[in-house]
Amino acid sequence: MNFKKIVAALSIFALTAVGFAGCGEEEKQVKADDLKIGTSLDFLPFEFRDSEEKEYQGFDMDIIYAIGRELGRPVQVGSINFDGLIPSLQAGNVDVVIAAMTINDERKKLVAFSDPYYESGLTIMVRSNESEINSFEDLAGKKIGVIVSSTAFDMAKTIPDAQVFEYENSTDSFPALKSREVDALINDRPVNDYAIATNQVNAVKVLPDLLTNESYGIAVRKDDTEMLQKINEALKKLHDTGEYDQIYSKWFGTR
Repeated sequence: MNFKKIVAALSIFALTAVGFAGCGEEEKQVKADDLKIGTSLDFLPFEFRDSEEKEYQGFDMDIIYAIGRELGRPVQVGSINFDGLIPSLQAGNVDVVIAAMTINDERKKLVAFSDPYYESGLTIMVRSNESEINSFEDLAGKKIGVIVSSTAFDMAKTIPDAQVFEYENSTDSFPALKSREVDALINDRPVNDYAIATNQVNAVKVLPDLLTNESYGIAVRKDDTEMLQKINEALKKLHDTGEYDQIYSKWFGTR
């Protein structure tokens, strides 16, 4: 974890802590009862902001807005770099983090996670005319693009003789593949699939193998057991009422 990046992220977030975007407004004064949410934008289709829309969009955003309604608390969302999310949560700048964050043992030492709300995994994207890379083993000695501080980065570090290139978000990584700056991208399956389905990137393909099985969780401070219980209860209700399935179908199609 890069300390300078964390300090920079926290500094930026501190300056904007009273100006969270939400409820269709560019900035809105945060009130005492507001649920302050930390996320990291440009991770389609989980969290992003369309150029013509002021409110944050995506699967995660629909989930957290629904949870806010269940809790009876207005949701205000602030965006920082992914590697600054957990430090911001620990510092009390936000109450909750939702950012397609994989539950793993390292992060569980720092935060408490909700019940899993999405099952994912890593896949490899290559150019459509690529013939040498057909599996994870074929990545040895290649140039690999990943998102900074992601589980894909951890996996890429295990590839023999590979050069690993880090990008702040998936939007930046796709042009790197097209321009041959990298030979392949390792990314979360829904991100790769959504990018191809919505023509964000063309002349590429995703290899069929799922490299990992990952569960995404909503993070709270380790001592905030009350918030954790409320979020888990809200998630259960979303499943019971069918609202979760409606949100899922909106972004990924029928399960």
